[in-house]
Amino acid sequence: MAPRIPLRRTLVVRLTAISVLIAIGSIAATAWLAVTTTTREIQQERGAALSRAATVYNDLLGFAARNPRWSDAAEQVRVASARSGRRVLVTTMDRQPLVDSGGKEPLSLPAEASAVIDPLKVDSELVPDIGPDRVDPRATGPFQLTAEEQVRQQTLAAKVTFCLHGDGVRYQVRELPTGRVRITAAPGFDNQVRLFKCGLEELQAPTTTENAALAQLNDLLHACLQRQGLPPSAVGLDLTPTSGNDTLASRSCVDSARRQQLAAFVAPPALLFVLDPATAHGNELTLNRDGWVRIALVVLAVVAVAMLAMIFVSSRLSLPLRGLTAAAVRDERAPVSTRDEIGYLAQAFNSLQDRRQELDEQRRRMVGDIAHELRNPLNTIRGRLEAVEDGLLPLDRGLASIVLDETLLLQRIVSDLQDLAAADAGQLRLNPEPLRLSDIVDQVVTTHRAVGTARLTGSTAGDPVIVADAARLRQALGNLVSNALRHTPTTGEVTVTAFAEGGEAVITVRDTGPGIDPGDLPHVFDRFWRADRSRARHTGGSGLGLPIVRHLVEAHGGSVTAESPGGALFTVRLPRAAELSI
Repeated sequence: MAPRIPLRRTLVVRLTAISVLIAIGSIAATAWLAVTTTTREIQQERGAALSRAATVYNDLLGFAARNPRWSDAAEQVRVASARSGRRVLVTTMDRQPLVDSGGKEPLSLPAEASAVIDPLKVDSELVPDIGPDRVDPRATGPFQLTAEEQVRQQTLAAKVTFCLHGDGVRYQVRELPTGRVRITAAPGFDNQVRLFKCGLEELQAPTTTENAALAQLNDLLHACLQRQGLPPSAVGLDLTPTSGNDTLASRSCVDSARRQQLAAFVAPPALLFVLDPATAHGNELTLNRDGWVRIALVVLAVVAVAMLAMIFVSSRLSLPLRGLTAAAVRDERAPVSTRDEIGYLAQAFNSLQDRRQELDEQRRRMVGDIAHELRNPLNTIRGRLEAVEDGLLPLDRGLASIVLDETLLLQRIVSDLQDLAAADAGQLRLNPEPLRLSDIVDQVVTTHRAVGTARLTGSTAGDPVIVADAARLRQALGNLVSNALRHTPTTGEVTVTAFAEGGEAVITVRDTGPGIDPGDLPHVFDRFWRADRSRARHTGGSGLGLPIVRHLVEAHGGSVTAESPGGALFTVRLPRAAELSI
């Protein structure tokens, strides 16, 4: 199993991190350059453009607040153009020209207008001190006083100020766009009684024109409140609803009614374009030569840093790779200097080297074991035949029986080696079919009971069904039983049990022999391995039976294990096919 490499040490993460750092550095450098080289120009140009637009906007907004038609604004637009040094164009909301200071010169309008001129919805960015209702105070409409009313306002204001001056009262006088004069106490003075003593109440009383306009406004307000299911209310010259009805909804109706009343007295909304007279376009910003030079230098610096970083990374990565290549050429272990994928590759290479050496050693041992296993029966056959030839032994049935037994042993060893070779090559052929496990157990027990010395019994719980090759399965189970009988004394017992457990069919072979040493358990399925280190042949084993069992069981998709709880216990687990009916 491959070792788990910490995520931060993986090549992907490291290369990604370096790439991200380079990208961030280049983006940051480019962004810094763009900001530092253009911020000042943008701020200056934006400030100048906003100032020009605000001036033109305020002039034309005042015109629109007092005139219902844009057709009379030619002189006003010309004056605004002259003051700003820009071409001024007023169009409808769908960009149809209304008034143009540039005459009939070709025109290409920018994507966005400089502003929208609407005295009933003033742009708070261009006119920051506009009230919350955003209605231009110059849009007086029906509240505009007549000349006589303005003269009366001036007369009353003169009397009030004369009185206040005589009493030592500080005050402020302001004339509203409607012609009304408003007198208020100076900051810090709050004696309203002295103000009204001088006739301020008469000055503040609505005129005939204002009463008519207020009546119209209150009718519109009443209709709005009624549509929204709100209680009736009324406003005075301060446009504040009566006490108890000053809510957000009522104020919304006041604003709506006021705009509805003034709509007939102001010009319709229009788009304002303040253009460069040379290009007939909006203001455009471009970098100068020094800006482009700075950009080029920063780009070159970023490229140089990126190249140095990549050279450094590639050299660090190629160093262990070169060591690995040299080790492969010299057929020796590679140095492990990193803990990333390259380090793991070096470890894997070293493991392959160790495994190859181990396999070479196993191959040499296996050749020696095969020679040893074949030599013993061949020596027996040769010795007997040489004795017959020399006249030392008679050629009788006893001798023929001995030679036949040794020949059969040779045949069994060769057959076992062929099975193992086929298993190693993946050419072990199986002919699977549905089988009752009880049939396999009965056949193996019956066959080995006749030749065994120990007591052999078999039993099957239930009737498990498996899909297997009957001959190969009998061979595997027969090898386990033979092995148990060889290591069990004549007074002992060998028990074969089969049963179903979950989705598996289980076969156990238990004997009452001396058991297996715990240190030997991991090796019982190794080829030519025997607990008898002296290779004495009194047990008759070749060391190939259990390895064949393991290959046959695994070829059926199962597993085999060995234990020694007192005697030896071998457990075979095979996939179960309980749904089959045979």
